[in-house]
Amino acid sequence: MRITTLVVCALAMALCAGSAWASTTPPADTLKVDYFANANTAGAPDGTVRITNPGTAGTGLCAAIFVFDPYEEMSECCSCYVSPDGLRTLSVNTDLTGNPLTGVTLTGGVVKIVSSYAPPSKSCPLPVDMIPTAAIRAWATHIQSSSTITETASQDATFSSWEQGTLQSECRAINVDGSGHGICSCGSGD
Repeated sequence: MRITTLVVCALAMALCAGSAWASTTPPADTLKVDYFANANTAGAPDGTVRITNPGTAGTGLCAAIFVFDPYEEMSECCSCYVSPDGLRTLSVNTDLTGNPLTGVTLTGGVVKIVSSYAPPSKSCPLPVDMIPTAAIRAWATHIQSSSTITETASQDATFSSWEQGTLQSECRAINVDGSGHGICSCGSGD
């Protein structure tokens, strides 16, 4: 009887711990990761990032965008509305690296895109309080040289609560301390 009680208690605790973890873990399919190279380089074409909302969430979404330099420092962040079946196109040189926090022009780095809830106003606030909502898809061109350009789908990555908190706090710091610098722009489309 005592062993049965212990087993039941252990299973109940495991179930509670599992459901608590699940409730704090953002949904799968929310984080896309890509890189850019040879940006802002004389003679090289401009790279692009294309973002679409396939409509599977049943609503418009915000593409929360975070741009990092090669030294893992956030350089810019912004959030762009994407309607169901909409397409947004961003210039790497103008929209993603044109307003760096430090004033240092980036030539390479990383772009992270988080698929998140869009308010009914269809106006996406700076991504400092994201509600992850799966669905966004993204592709990026990669400028390998002035004559070699490739385009690939952005890679899915596991999006943890820790990652969400880190991205939000770094973007919040840019918003507070950046004096307008470090805020990317949303390009065209949608």
